[in-house]
Amino acid sequence: MVTKRKLHIIIYNMINAQDIKNGTCIRMDGRLYFCVEFLHVKPGKGNTFMRTKLKDVVDGRVLERRFNIGEKLDDVRVERRPYQYLYTEGEDDIFMNNETFEQIPISKDLVTGSAFMKEGDIVEVVSDSSTETVLYAEMPVKTILKITYTEPGIKGDTATNTLKPATVETGATVRVPLFVNEGDLIEVDTREGSYVSRVKA
Repeated sequence: MVTKRKLHIIIYNMINAQDIKNGTCIRMDGRLYFCVEFLHVKPGKGNTFMRTKLKDVVDGRVLERRFNIGEKLDDVRVERRPYQYLYTEGEDDIFMNNETFEQIPISKDLVTGSAFMKEGDIVEVVSDSSTETVLYAEMPVKTILKITYTEPGIKGDTATNTLKPATVETGATVRVPLFVNEGDLIEVDTREGSYVSRVKA
């Protein structure tokens, strides 16, 4: 059973532009962004400013934005909690808080690495602490999966520059080296869906 979230009063916090750093979440033009890169720039003439790269929480697009020192930004306080993946229901993945046992639905398009997630995996759920609105959920950067189907490998062929498609236990397809076989365990980068290495059982 999926429990409903309680409504909370929204409280906006402001920070100065010079306080922004990697991981800071701000609300701008009605959208939420995480800072992924920042730099204090002190030109020969003129005032010091902040050059930032901001990632849109919803669509993942990254934009560059300059802020003047002292400029006020709408700071969004975020909470990060581990949740366990239980099952999929329609367009949502259902997760459980292992401390409270509360279950919440999160849209698949808000889950980084969703295609490589298997039952029982622990993800990090990031939410707006003032409203408890889920911003996104993130799989660990690397995960280990079993190959359920791929064309037979060529014995003795250890070339890694030639790749073939392989289906893993979650149903996703990963391109792997020719020497990888059905039944093998492989490490996958969940951000790019790419093969990292073969894992000994």
